[in-house]
Formats: sequence, C-alpha cells, structure tokens
Amino acid sequence: MSLLAVDIYAGFYTLLQILTFFFEVAGAALIIYGGIRAAVSVILLEFNKVDIKYNQIRMYLTSKIVFGLEFLIAADILATIIAPTQEELIMLAVVVVIRTVLGYFLEKEAVEFKIT
Repeated sequence: MSLLAVDIYAGFYTLLQILTFFFEVAGAALIIYGGIRAAVSVILLEFNKVDIKYNQIRMYLTSKIVFGLEFLIAADILATIIAPTQEELIMLAVVVVIRTVLGYFLEKEAVEFKIT
C-alpha cells in the first residue's frame, strides 16, 4: 500500500469520525431543544400565557424526536462504516430497527394529533 493511499484512508477515517460526532450532536440537540421548548410551552399553557393545545405541543415534541432519531441513525451507520465488525453490524441492525419502529409509531401518533 502506498503512502498516498494510507494518507487518503486516514483522512477518510477522520472525516467519518467527525461526521459521526456531528450527527450524534445534531440528533441529541434536536431532541433536547424539542423537549425544552415543549416543557416551556406546557408551563406557559398552565399559566394561560399562550393559546395553544396540549396536542400541538405533543405533535411538535414528537416531530423533533423523530427528526433527532434520523440523525442518530445516520451517526450509527457512519460509526459502523468506521469499525465494521460482525458485532457492530448486529448492533447497528438492532438499533436501526428499534429507532425505526419508535420513529414510525411516533410519526403515526403525530398524524393522529393532526386529525383530532
């Protein structure tokens, strides 16, 4: 393997690590932001400072959680590209299935709130 190929591989590996970290932070930030904003909305609703319904707050929070989960799934996929052992692949499959099912039901719940 030539020195240039090693440098390219090392650069690609570093880029994947940076992107994995970025997607993990972005996913977590979306979920945290959605949670904080929903909590503030509930508090303001309880003190009658806003004219909003609980279903709207739940729908907003659900959408942020689903969007954040998409970023976390992307981070898991990139992490597996970095270290593709059989254990990592099985773990990725389990995590993606769990997050996909969770995302599906949260999205379904959000649609039900839009109807009511």
